[in-house]
Amino acid sequence: MSRIILFNKPYGVICQFTPVVGYQSLQDFIPFPDFYPAGRLDADSEGLVLLTDNGKLQNRICSPKFKLNKTYWVQVEGKPDDIALNALRRGVVLKDFKTQPSQVNLMDEPSILWQRIPPIRYRKSIPTTWLTLTLREGKNRQIRRMTAAVFFPTLRLIRYAIGLHTLQGILPGEWRMVADPDLD
Repeated sequence: MSRIILFNKPYGVICQFTPVVGYQSLQDFIPFPDFYPAGRLDADSEGLVLLTDNGKLQNRICSPKFKLNKTYWVQVEGKPDDIALNALRRGVVLKDFKTQPSQVNLMDEPSILWQRIPPIRYRKSIPTTWLTLTLREGKNRQIRRMTAAVFFPTLRLIRYAIGLHTLQGILPGEWRMVADPDLD
């Protein structure tokens, strides 16, 4: 029987069990030594991280060949127009690769949003906008690079869902165990 842990990673936590000076790590939250993260979020990102005790399941969650959707809530500086949104939908040329097409839409501020510590920087003269963005790939700082490439820098990035699993009902720093997970 495979098990996964759905963990709502707070801002500033690194996605590894090995401690690093200046950061909290997974060992500060997850009391099970035989679980490993299936994918990562950088310390500046928040949200859903899946951990598993099954190597084949870990590969299935991480591998782009299985096309598992990952949905993010992205707060950007400014208000993206149709040109920027369509560029994100088609795929954005970055310095080292072109991103796959993504699903992206404007959204209201999430109703289950928690306060981030420290808070993002706000500028009085520049509005912020929330997007929902779904990818099937996940390269290093990809969403931040994508939004910057269309001139709307990311201020806050929260992974809301991986496959069918979401953050619903899991506060930052909390986790929930799921047996026999259905990923599709």
